[in-house]
Amino acid sequence: MTVMATPLTGRLIAALPVGTVITDTASMDAYRWDRANDPTAGTPLAVVRATTTEDVQTVVRLAAETGTAVIPRGAGSGLSGGSTAVDGAIVLSLNRMRKIHIDADTRMATVQPGAFNAEVKAAASAHGLWYPPDPSSFEFCSIGGNVATNAGGLCCVKYGVTTDYVLGMTVVLADGRAVRLGGPRVKDVAGLSLTKLFVGSEGTLGVITEVILRLVPAQLPPTTLVASFPTLKGATDAVIEITRSTRPSMLEFMDRPTIRAVEAATRMGLDVDAAAMLVIQSDNHADAAAAEIATIEAICRTHGAEECFATGDPDEGEAFVQARRMAIPAVERLGTVLLEDVGVPIPRLGDLVLGIEQIAARHDILIAVLAHAGDGNTHPLIVFDPADDSQRERAHLAYGEVMDLAISLGGTITGEHGVGRLKQPWLRDYLGDDVLELNERIKHALDPQGILNPGAVFAGPGAGRLEG
Repeated sequence: MTVMATPLTGRLIAALPVGTVITDTASMDAYRWDRANDPTAGTPLAVVRATTTEDVQTVVRLAAETGTAVIPRGAGSGLSGGSTAVDGAIVLSLNRMRKIHIDADTRMATVQPGAFNAEVKAAASAHGLWYPPDPSSFEFCSIGGNVATNAGGLCCVKYGVTTDYVLGMTVVLADGRAVRLGGPRVKDVAGLSLTKLFVGSEGTLGVITEVILRLVPAQLPPTTLVASFPTLKGATDAVIEITRSTRPSMLEFMDRPTIRAVEAATRMGLDVDAAAMLVIQSDNHADAAAAEIATIEAICRTHGAEECFATGDPDEGEAFVQARRMAIPAVERLGTVLLEDVGVPIPRLGDLVLGIEQIAARHDILIAVLAHAGDGNTHPLIVFDPADDSQRERAHLAYGEVMDLAISLGGTITGEHGVGRLKQPWLRDYLGDDVLELNERIKHALDPQGILNPGAVFAGPGAGRLEG
């Protein structure tokens, strides 16, 4: 079935290369959701699979002329409904824009938004270089989406997040103009820092069509420590002391429900009776890494760790890292998941994790918690049976309470997944009236018609509390 032809779809088809525009409803269905499976997803007017900045400009100009919404979309791996389709909108897919150019002399990569994070890593590695930001979904998430949400990952405790590696970009504005921001320069303070403004803007201010990324020398093979704790408090207290006195390259947390889900999926022999497990790495030179891991192990044991396993074998260590990376898919096997992305100051990590445990007990609902513990960014996974009305209602209540808890602890409603549509109703509670008004003023200045990703981040079509 094809969506009824309109003057706009005809103009898109005429203005763009053959095969660029999709109007068949069955084919468009795959472009309606991201991994959040937002139940409010609408049916777009058309899907445009752009291959150049000029394609994007054509789409945005026609959208601006007709007042039509544009939903930018990368790999569809987002977890907050940031690329949920809106009825009558144009879904602008950038996943065919995959070019990567590495300049080894300047240690920079020029990348189109559809390139996967893993592809950038591989291209950099061929030159002895490394692109550090590494979301758990790095094998199938796109650089454009990473920039749009300021993605982090497992290495950010030491190496920072996406914005720390973005030096410049090309952005198509809401009127169709393409502008270049920043560039291949390490230092540049001329004018306002507009490049940073677009990082994390979730497609609401412009459409990113090219990014210049900073690369670093290749990472040394890491030494790994896995520590199991009989109590949540022991694990979170250990995290606080580890971050106060050392600088590991990875510091990840999994609670008992997460450990059990991962063990069921991997049969690695993880301690399913442990209340929590930390996966820690040091990527210093061998002797320094061994010394740092020894210090961290002593800290873990001081805080009650019952079992500690250290290895300098990169493959052995990577097996535990992969176990952590597959935590979300493992928990998703247990039922439908509402995935949170709340972060708190590191000293409040224990209050957050213990508070989530209390929320789960109060609503008699399973909440599995994994975290980039070294920077206080947690991912509570609320599991429920969508066919059970009572369970679904309790899950949604718990979702809001976790958000409220994070805010009360001086935290944030999202550390790296973005506000999207699912967290938008809590944005005012987090930012406050004045800061939200300032955000909205910037949004209106750059997108006065409100055509760019309406309902994401800012209130609009598709915004609202969780349903369904």
